[in-house]
Amino acid sequence: MSITRRHALKLTSTAVAAPLVLRATDALASSGSVKVLAWQDYIQPNIAEKFQADTGITLELTTFGSNDEAESTIRSAGGKGFDVVFPSITNVPNYNDENGKSYFAPLPAEVNSGAIIPSFLRDSAALGGMQNGEQVVLPFDWGTEGITLNKAALPLDDRNLSYADLFGEGAKAAFRQKSVIMGVGLYLDASGEVPSNRMLDVYKSEEDARRVWGAVAEWIIARKDKFAAFWNNGTEATAAFKDVGANIGQTWDTTGLLLNRENADFVYRAPKEGIITWLDSFGMMREAPNPEQAIAFMNFMLQPEVGGMVANNTGYNSAVAGAADHASDEFKAQFNDVYTADVLGNMWWWQADTPWFAPVRNEIVELITNA
Repeated sequence: MSITRRHALKLTSTAVAAPLVLRATDALASSGSVKVLAWQDYIQPNIAEKFQADTGITLELTTFGSNDEAESTIRSAGGKGFDVVFPSITNVPNYNDENGKSYFAPLPAEVNSGAIIPSFLRDSAALGGMQNGEQVVLPFDWGTEGITLNKAALPLDDRNLSYADLFGEGAKAAFRQKSVIMGVGLYLDASGEVPSNRMLDVYKSEEDARRVWGAVAEWIIARKDKFAAFWNNGTEATAAFKDVGANIGQTWDTTGLLLNRENADFVYRAPKEGIITWLDSFGMMREAPNPEQAIAFMNFMLQPEVGGMVANNTGYNSAVAGAADHASDEFKAQFNDVYTADVLGNMWWWQADTPWFAPVRNEIVELITNA
């Protein structure tokens, strides 16, 4: 995948003119309700209030804190009950029924897909956005998973961090088990201890996944005295630092950036082995009870102004062209501080899940959790 965060930010503000976006008054529906399942920090009150004021549609919002939680919610309901869902794009292949048919509907023609940065839309297909030859979700926003460091509590060179520092001298580490096995894997590959083709081997075959992750888990468990807290969502990640006393962690960017806004001792940095990068998406469910309202909601979220609001609220980057024009100066300053040219040239993208990926990963997570 060729896009970089700075490239995306530049595209949104200069190189690509914002395409025509449907106004609220152009929506197919101006009443009724829409049922949305989204990450817990995506649709904050300022966005929900604006949507309802602009469209007259009632927003019925349910939130989740992890992809596993979202998948379980949809699967247990047989794909029914929601209009729009926000999965990470690499998890979209998991949203299939027992016959292999996607719970997502083919993208309706009325949805303004032209609002998405072209390179994101193009590359989204290979990451999971296209199922059975049809585009079913659109890129929504994107961000990274790197290292949050409390420099006052653990005085390291924050411009030369490694995933290995999570388990170094004086470390009290917070991490999500399913992610730390990728970060440490990148370190062990770079050091030559566990070759993995930069962790792409875990997608190659089940045998390779077990070989690589097994060795990674053994390395991590040998350093379990450095464990401070596990997290599964943004609230838990923040609490690991504020309440548990973690001084370093592998976290989403929003955790480190929002902590930094409160206390300059906290910084968010890219490990030298490469920062892990994700892309979230949203799409309409095949069994959507309110399809017209769903389309209106998606078009509302595809407005550059709303994309800027999401960025300001969360610290994540919108995939909507022109959204950067509406981002705050604080957001832009943090972006430039974290994402240097070297960082942007060494990003590691999550790939689309393979059939063995989640089951084997879950086994490895259990080993670490119970160590």
